[in-house]
Amino acid sequence: MFDKNYYCLVAGLREYSLDSEAKGFDLGAIREEILSELDARDSKALRLLYGYYDCENLIAARAGRSTHNPLGNLSQEQVREALEHPTGLPAEMCEIIEAYKEQDEEQDEEERKVDTSLRFEKNLLEAYYRACAHSKSRFLRAWAEFDRTLRNIAAAATARATGREMNDLLIGGDAITEQLRRSSAADFGLRGELPYIDTVLAAVNEEQNLVEKEHKIDLIRWNESQELAVYDYFNIDFILSYLVRMNIVARWTLLDKERGRRMFDRLLTELEAKELINKQ
Repeated sequence: MFDKNYYCLVAGLREYSLDSEAKGFDLGAIREEILSELDARDSKALRLLYGYYDCENLIAARAGRSTHNPLGNLSQEQVREALEHPTGLPAEMCEIIEAYKEQDEEQDEEERKVDTSLRFEKNLLEAYYRACAHSKSRFLRAWAEFDRTLRNIAAAATARATGREMNDLLIGGDAITEQLRRSSAADFGLRGELPYIDTVLAAVNEEQNLVEKEHKIDLIRWNESQELAVYDYFNIDFILSYLVRMNIVARWTLLDKERGRRMFDRLLTELEAKELINKQ
């Protein structure tokens, strides 16, 4: 199936961004404007991109925490409802929630298809990444694999430095994840396979300032989101790449207003560059 092109929508992304600056940064409003222009298949991909934040919120709510990331698709009330009656989420995630609900209700363990001896967080995130792996969006499939790997590297490096057991921290069972579990090499034996491994390990192991550490890792995410959509201009993959960077801008606007401002300016410049390329 050919990708649908959204010429007017992509042309308006810069205007959406500039308008958000004038009215106060509101990524939710930008996302809803974009969703209103997408067809059903591409809307599903966009919502799945933001499903990671639903995972965060479901994990927090099940643990009894009141924190809620507004970037998720579900409101706080919908998150609470989903833990009782899992609907409106990918089937893979609903299966996990249902299994732990049955565990809480002390239903027969032999009838459950999910190993609930593992942490809810681990099983839910693995289900989320499985759902992404089946997405129709090439960008989302590649981005989810990258994002999971990046988080796993950071978790493995931190576990090694603190002497913690890493098996329960790593998500997935692919070759790279198994390498992180087994390798005793400083770079986990991945330097030739992952071009960003040294940058991640340096940020985790050498940067003492937590804010600087997070900033360096987010710059890796930023650059990868561009790289994965380098030949996309008007389709859903370009739009998802743009939204990944908008998510980073939104985060840093809250954490560090000046850095958020610089990232915002960089995003606008990149949108201008795309327009120049398309006119050639």
